[in-house]
Amino acid sequence: MQPSKFTGYGLLLLFLSGLFACSAPEPIRLQGSTMGTSYSVVIPKLGKQQNSKTLSKAAIQQGIESLLKQVNQQMSTYLADSELSRFNQSAAQTWLSLSPELFQTIQAAQLISEQSAGAFDITVGPLVNLWGFGPDIKPDLKPSAEQLESAKKRVGYQYLEIELQGRRIRKPFKNLYIDLSAIAKGYAVDVVASYLDSLHIPSYLIEIGGELKAKGLSQRGDHWRVALEKPLPGQRMVQKVISVTDFAVATSGDYRNYFEQDGVRFSHTIDPRTGSSISHALASVTVLSEQAMLADAWATALMVLGESKGYQLAEEQGLAAYFIYRQGDEFLSRETSAFTRLTEHSG
Repeated sequence: MQPSKFTGYGLLLLFLSGLFACSAPEPIRLQGSTMGTSYSVVIPKLGKQQNSKTLSKAAIQQGIESLLKQVNQQMSTYLADSELSRFNQSAAQTWLSLSPELFQTIQAAQLISEQSAGAFDITVGPLVNLWGFGPDIKPDLKPSAEQLESAKKRVGYQYLEIELQGRRIRKPFKNLYIDLSAIAKGYAVDVVASYLDSLHIPSYLIEIGGELKAKGLSQRGDHWRVALEKPLPGQRMVQKVISVTDFAVATSGDYRNYFEQDGVRFSHTIDPRTGSSISHALASVTVLSEQAMLADAWATALMVLGESKGYQLAEEQGLAAYFIYRQGDEFLSRETSAFTRLTEHSG
């Protein structure tokens, strides 16, 4: 399988549904590959009112994979014939009509860009590539000031023009392009959730590349348990366990993908406003939202902003967010009031 830019953002959240002893029947588990990463779906039980033949495991998985293939065909930057690639290859000042799904995703991204004052930006690709975290194989070297200035001229969400009538977008110059890495996996989770809802499946847990969405109850009969990772490079340790239902969970962090030069660590998370790798004390941030697409994008935006400004904006926006930041050799945490309300009964 060809690699995908979708894998560059977000961290794997550990879901603990199968790690606890339980006398309930074994749930249905579906898994596979998509968008250059993996997906998994856990369904404790099917709706009793449904025909068991219609809701067979094979039929459900076929439906899921068909939808994920469609999302990839719409939003991939690796598929030369994808809908997004056609826009990226289009000439300047040329209006291009989009599918409702791609248009909706770009609209959501642009709104978060405005609300975060540019900390989230789907045109950041040239800077990500310049730092060596894109698809092109490059040495792990900090770019020069001249290189950064040149790449920054190609970045800016405000350059993208959107026309609601006709669902059209265009760009002012040819080498502006869109990369939906920080929102597309979340969108795909929402698509799969809508599909399972259409089948009247009462409970499920969906995970795509680390972005999650939970509904109903686990096979234990209680809320789904999700473990947030302690941000330690090369290790898998639990920082906090939360219980969620009817919410999506997304995490962004700086401890999985980075390089070091002259004793300085450079994260794969690039601040679109400065063109530089983030350098604050925030190690990871987790966001809960009813939509995985929004949780995915906001986790990236808050990660760019850092532990102080990110927390302030999260409170202003009423976001349920959990921050883990470094203080010396220790990791400290801080959560917004909305996060506390949603997880106050967590383990």
